Formats: sequence, structure tokens, C-alpha cells
Amino acid sequence: MPVFVWKGTASNGEIQKGEIEAQDEQAARRLLRHQRISPSNIKIKSKDLSEYIGFLKKKVPPKDIVVFTRQLSTMIDAGLPLVQGLGILASQQENKTFKKILQDVKTDIESGFTFADALKKHPKQFDRLFCNMIAAGEMGGILDDVLQRLANYMEKALRLKRKVKGALTYPIIVLSISVLVLGIILIFVIPVFEQMFADFGKALPVPTQMVVNLSNFVKSYFLVMIGSIAGMVFLLRKYYNTEKGRRVIDGLLLKSPVFGPLLIKVAVAKLTRTLGTLIDSGVPILETLNVAAGTAGNKIVEEAINNVHSSISEGRTIAQPLGESGIFPAMVVQMISVGETTGALDQMLNKIADFYDEEVETAVDALTSMIEPFMIVFLGGTVGSIIIAMYLPIFKLAGAISGG
Repeated sequence: MPVFVWKGTASNGEIQKGEIEAQDEQAARRLLRHQRISPSNIKIKSKDLSEYIGFLKKKVPPKDIVVFTRQLSTMIDAGLPLVQGLGILASQQENKTFKKILQDVKTDIESGFTFADALKKHPKQFDRLFCNMIAAGEMGGILDDVLQRLANYMEKALRLKRKVKGALTYPIIVLSISVLVLGIILIFVIPVFEQMFADFGKALPVPTQMVVNLSNFVKSYFLVMIGSIAGMVFLLRKYYNTEKGRRVIDGLLLKSPVFGPLLIKVAVAKLTRTLGTLIDSGVPILETLNVAAGTAGNKIVEEAINNVHSSISEGRTIAQPLGESGIFPAMVVQMISVGETTGALDQMLNKIADFYDEEVETAVDALTSMIEPFMIVFLGGTVGSIIIAMYLPIFKLAGAISGG
């Protein structure tokens, strides 16, 4: 449906302007008059270039979706109709991509689609978890409550993601700076020293000669090295996109001595939070497990959840296959078993998620504290060793002069 830009006079005499969505200009004028606005100027809104070129379209940040979800929950709780709430939020939205999506969702609902089905047309912004919870909320008549739970879930998931990203960002930045500094020294600084040493006419000390040889190698094969690294990254990503590749790499990551325990805690926190939120919202258990498997982010964890799905289909419990997977800590398995026995599985899952959110924060802080001095020592030690190696001939020459 086209969007019209209008300017007009409100019932109190105030000049106003804005945008309105309608079938045509006459329909837009009728809608404005219904709002007690006398339009003086109305024209169809020209389309932005970004609407035609995909990569120019603005992405919708997860934070915007969280804010939208919480605001819509408040509006519905206050008794505002869903369509009207979507219209208000769309008009207030500054992100053009998200604004268009909300307008499309509103139009689809007016055409007879359910809210969940309208959202499913935009899978990049609203994933299976979001749509399934909305469907359960619509069926149960608790849409406002479900939206509130969704907002809480997404906020906690975003906080967890930021924490993990923050832990990985620091070492990556320090390592990148280290490589850049070493590259500048080897390509631009060492050749100056090499030319100076050549005038001495004497054999260089072994450490100095090794640094000079390394500098010559980097200068000669710099493009080859860059190409090899890029090729390795490409092949690794291609391998990871295969079924076997994901299983092998994800398995190695979970077993790695430094990041493995952290990744397991992140997986437990994410899985239990997802399961707890979906079950609490009334989503059927088998569909809940399908959604959780699709959002696991790790092939080994995904397979463990699929085993749980098969287990429940055969009339068994959730806890047993989770324990057999060997991934999940014994405490988690025991608490889930207690939750199943007492009929309070959703509450137990949310308690586990809260506990492991704190565990992840503690593990991230410990990892950052451990990596920081290591990276400083690595950078300082490497650069310092090169500097000492390059000054050895000068020290040697100075000693020979003073001895002579």
C-alpha cells in the first residue's frame, strides 16, 4: 500500500504534517478527515533508493525489536487494538526498513492474516522462536503477557551475547595490533638496519641474522601470505558449512581447554532460557524442542536436543538423553529431572538460565583477566626481542671500538 506525505490543519487550528498509508489519495484524505484533520497538501511519498537496492537497506538492530515488543505489549495490555498499536509504532519508527516491515505486518493483519503468520513473512527480523510464541499467545488470549516474556528473553539473550563478544573483542584487537606492528617493523624498519649493517662488513650475530632473514621472507612473500590466509579462511568456512564440518569444528570448540567451558555455559544458558520461555508461553513441547535445536548455534548441542525430541516422542524424559550427551553438567540434568517430576519444568529451566547467565559473566571476566596479561607479554616480548636483536651488532661494534 502506498504511503502519502500530508500537511493540514487539526481541529484546534494547529498546523500538522506527517505520513499516512492508504489505497489512494482519496482514501488518505478520508482517513485524515476521520482524524479531524483538514489536509491542505497531500502527495505520494517518493521511494528511497535503498528500497530498490538490497545492500543499501538498513538492518534492523535486535535492540529495536526488543523496544517494539515491549511497547506493543504495553499498548495491548492497556486495551489498544493490535492493528492500531502496530500503526502507532510504525509511524514512530525511525529505521526505514523496520517501519516498512511493521506497515506490511499491519496490512497483512487487516487482510485476514494472524499476527504470527504476518510475522513469519519476515524471518530475518522475527525468528521461529518469536513467531511460535506469538502464535501461542494469540491462541491462549495472552498476547500481551507473551510479548512481555519475549522482550525479557531477548534482553537477557542480548546481554549474554554482548558479554561474550566483549570477551573476544579485546584479544582480537590486541592480536591485530600486534600483527600490524610486527608487519611494519619487518617490512619498513628492519631493511633500514640491514643496509646499515651491510656497511659494517662483518658477519651479523645469529639473532640479528634470523630477524633479517624473516624480514626478507615477509617482504618477498607478503602477498602470498595474505592470499594463503584468505584461502585458508575461505576453505575453513566452506568446510564448516557442511554437516561433517560443523560437527567436527563445533566438537573441537566445546573440548578446547580455554574457550570450551565458556561455550558450554553459554549453550546451557541459551538453551534453558529458550526452553523455559517457550514452555511458559504455552508452546507445545515438541515444537519447543524444534525451535531450541534451530537456535542452538552449535551442531553438537543441536544433535543433543534432537535426541531429546526423539526421547519424548518415545515416551521418555528430557533429562535422560541430556545426561547421555555428555555435554551438559550433572547439576543441570538433575535440576531438569526434578522440574519434570514436580511439574515445574519451566520455572526450573528459568532458574538454571539465571544461574548460568551469572556463571557466564564470571567466566568471561576470568578469561579477560587471564588473556590481558598474556597478550601484553606476547606483544612486548616479541617487539622487545626484535629490537634487542637489531641492536646486538651496534653493541658488538661499540665493544670492539672501546676494546681497541
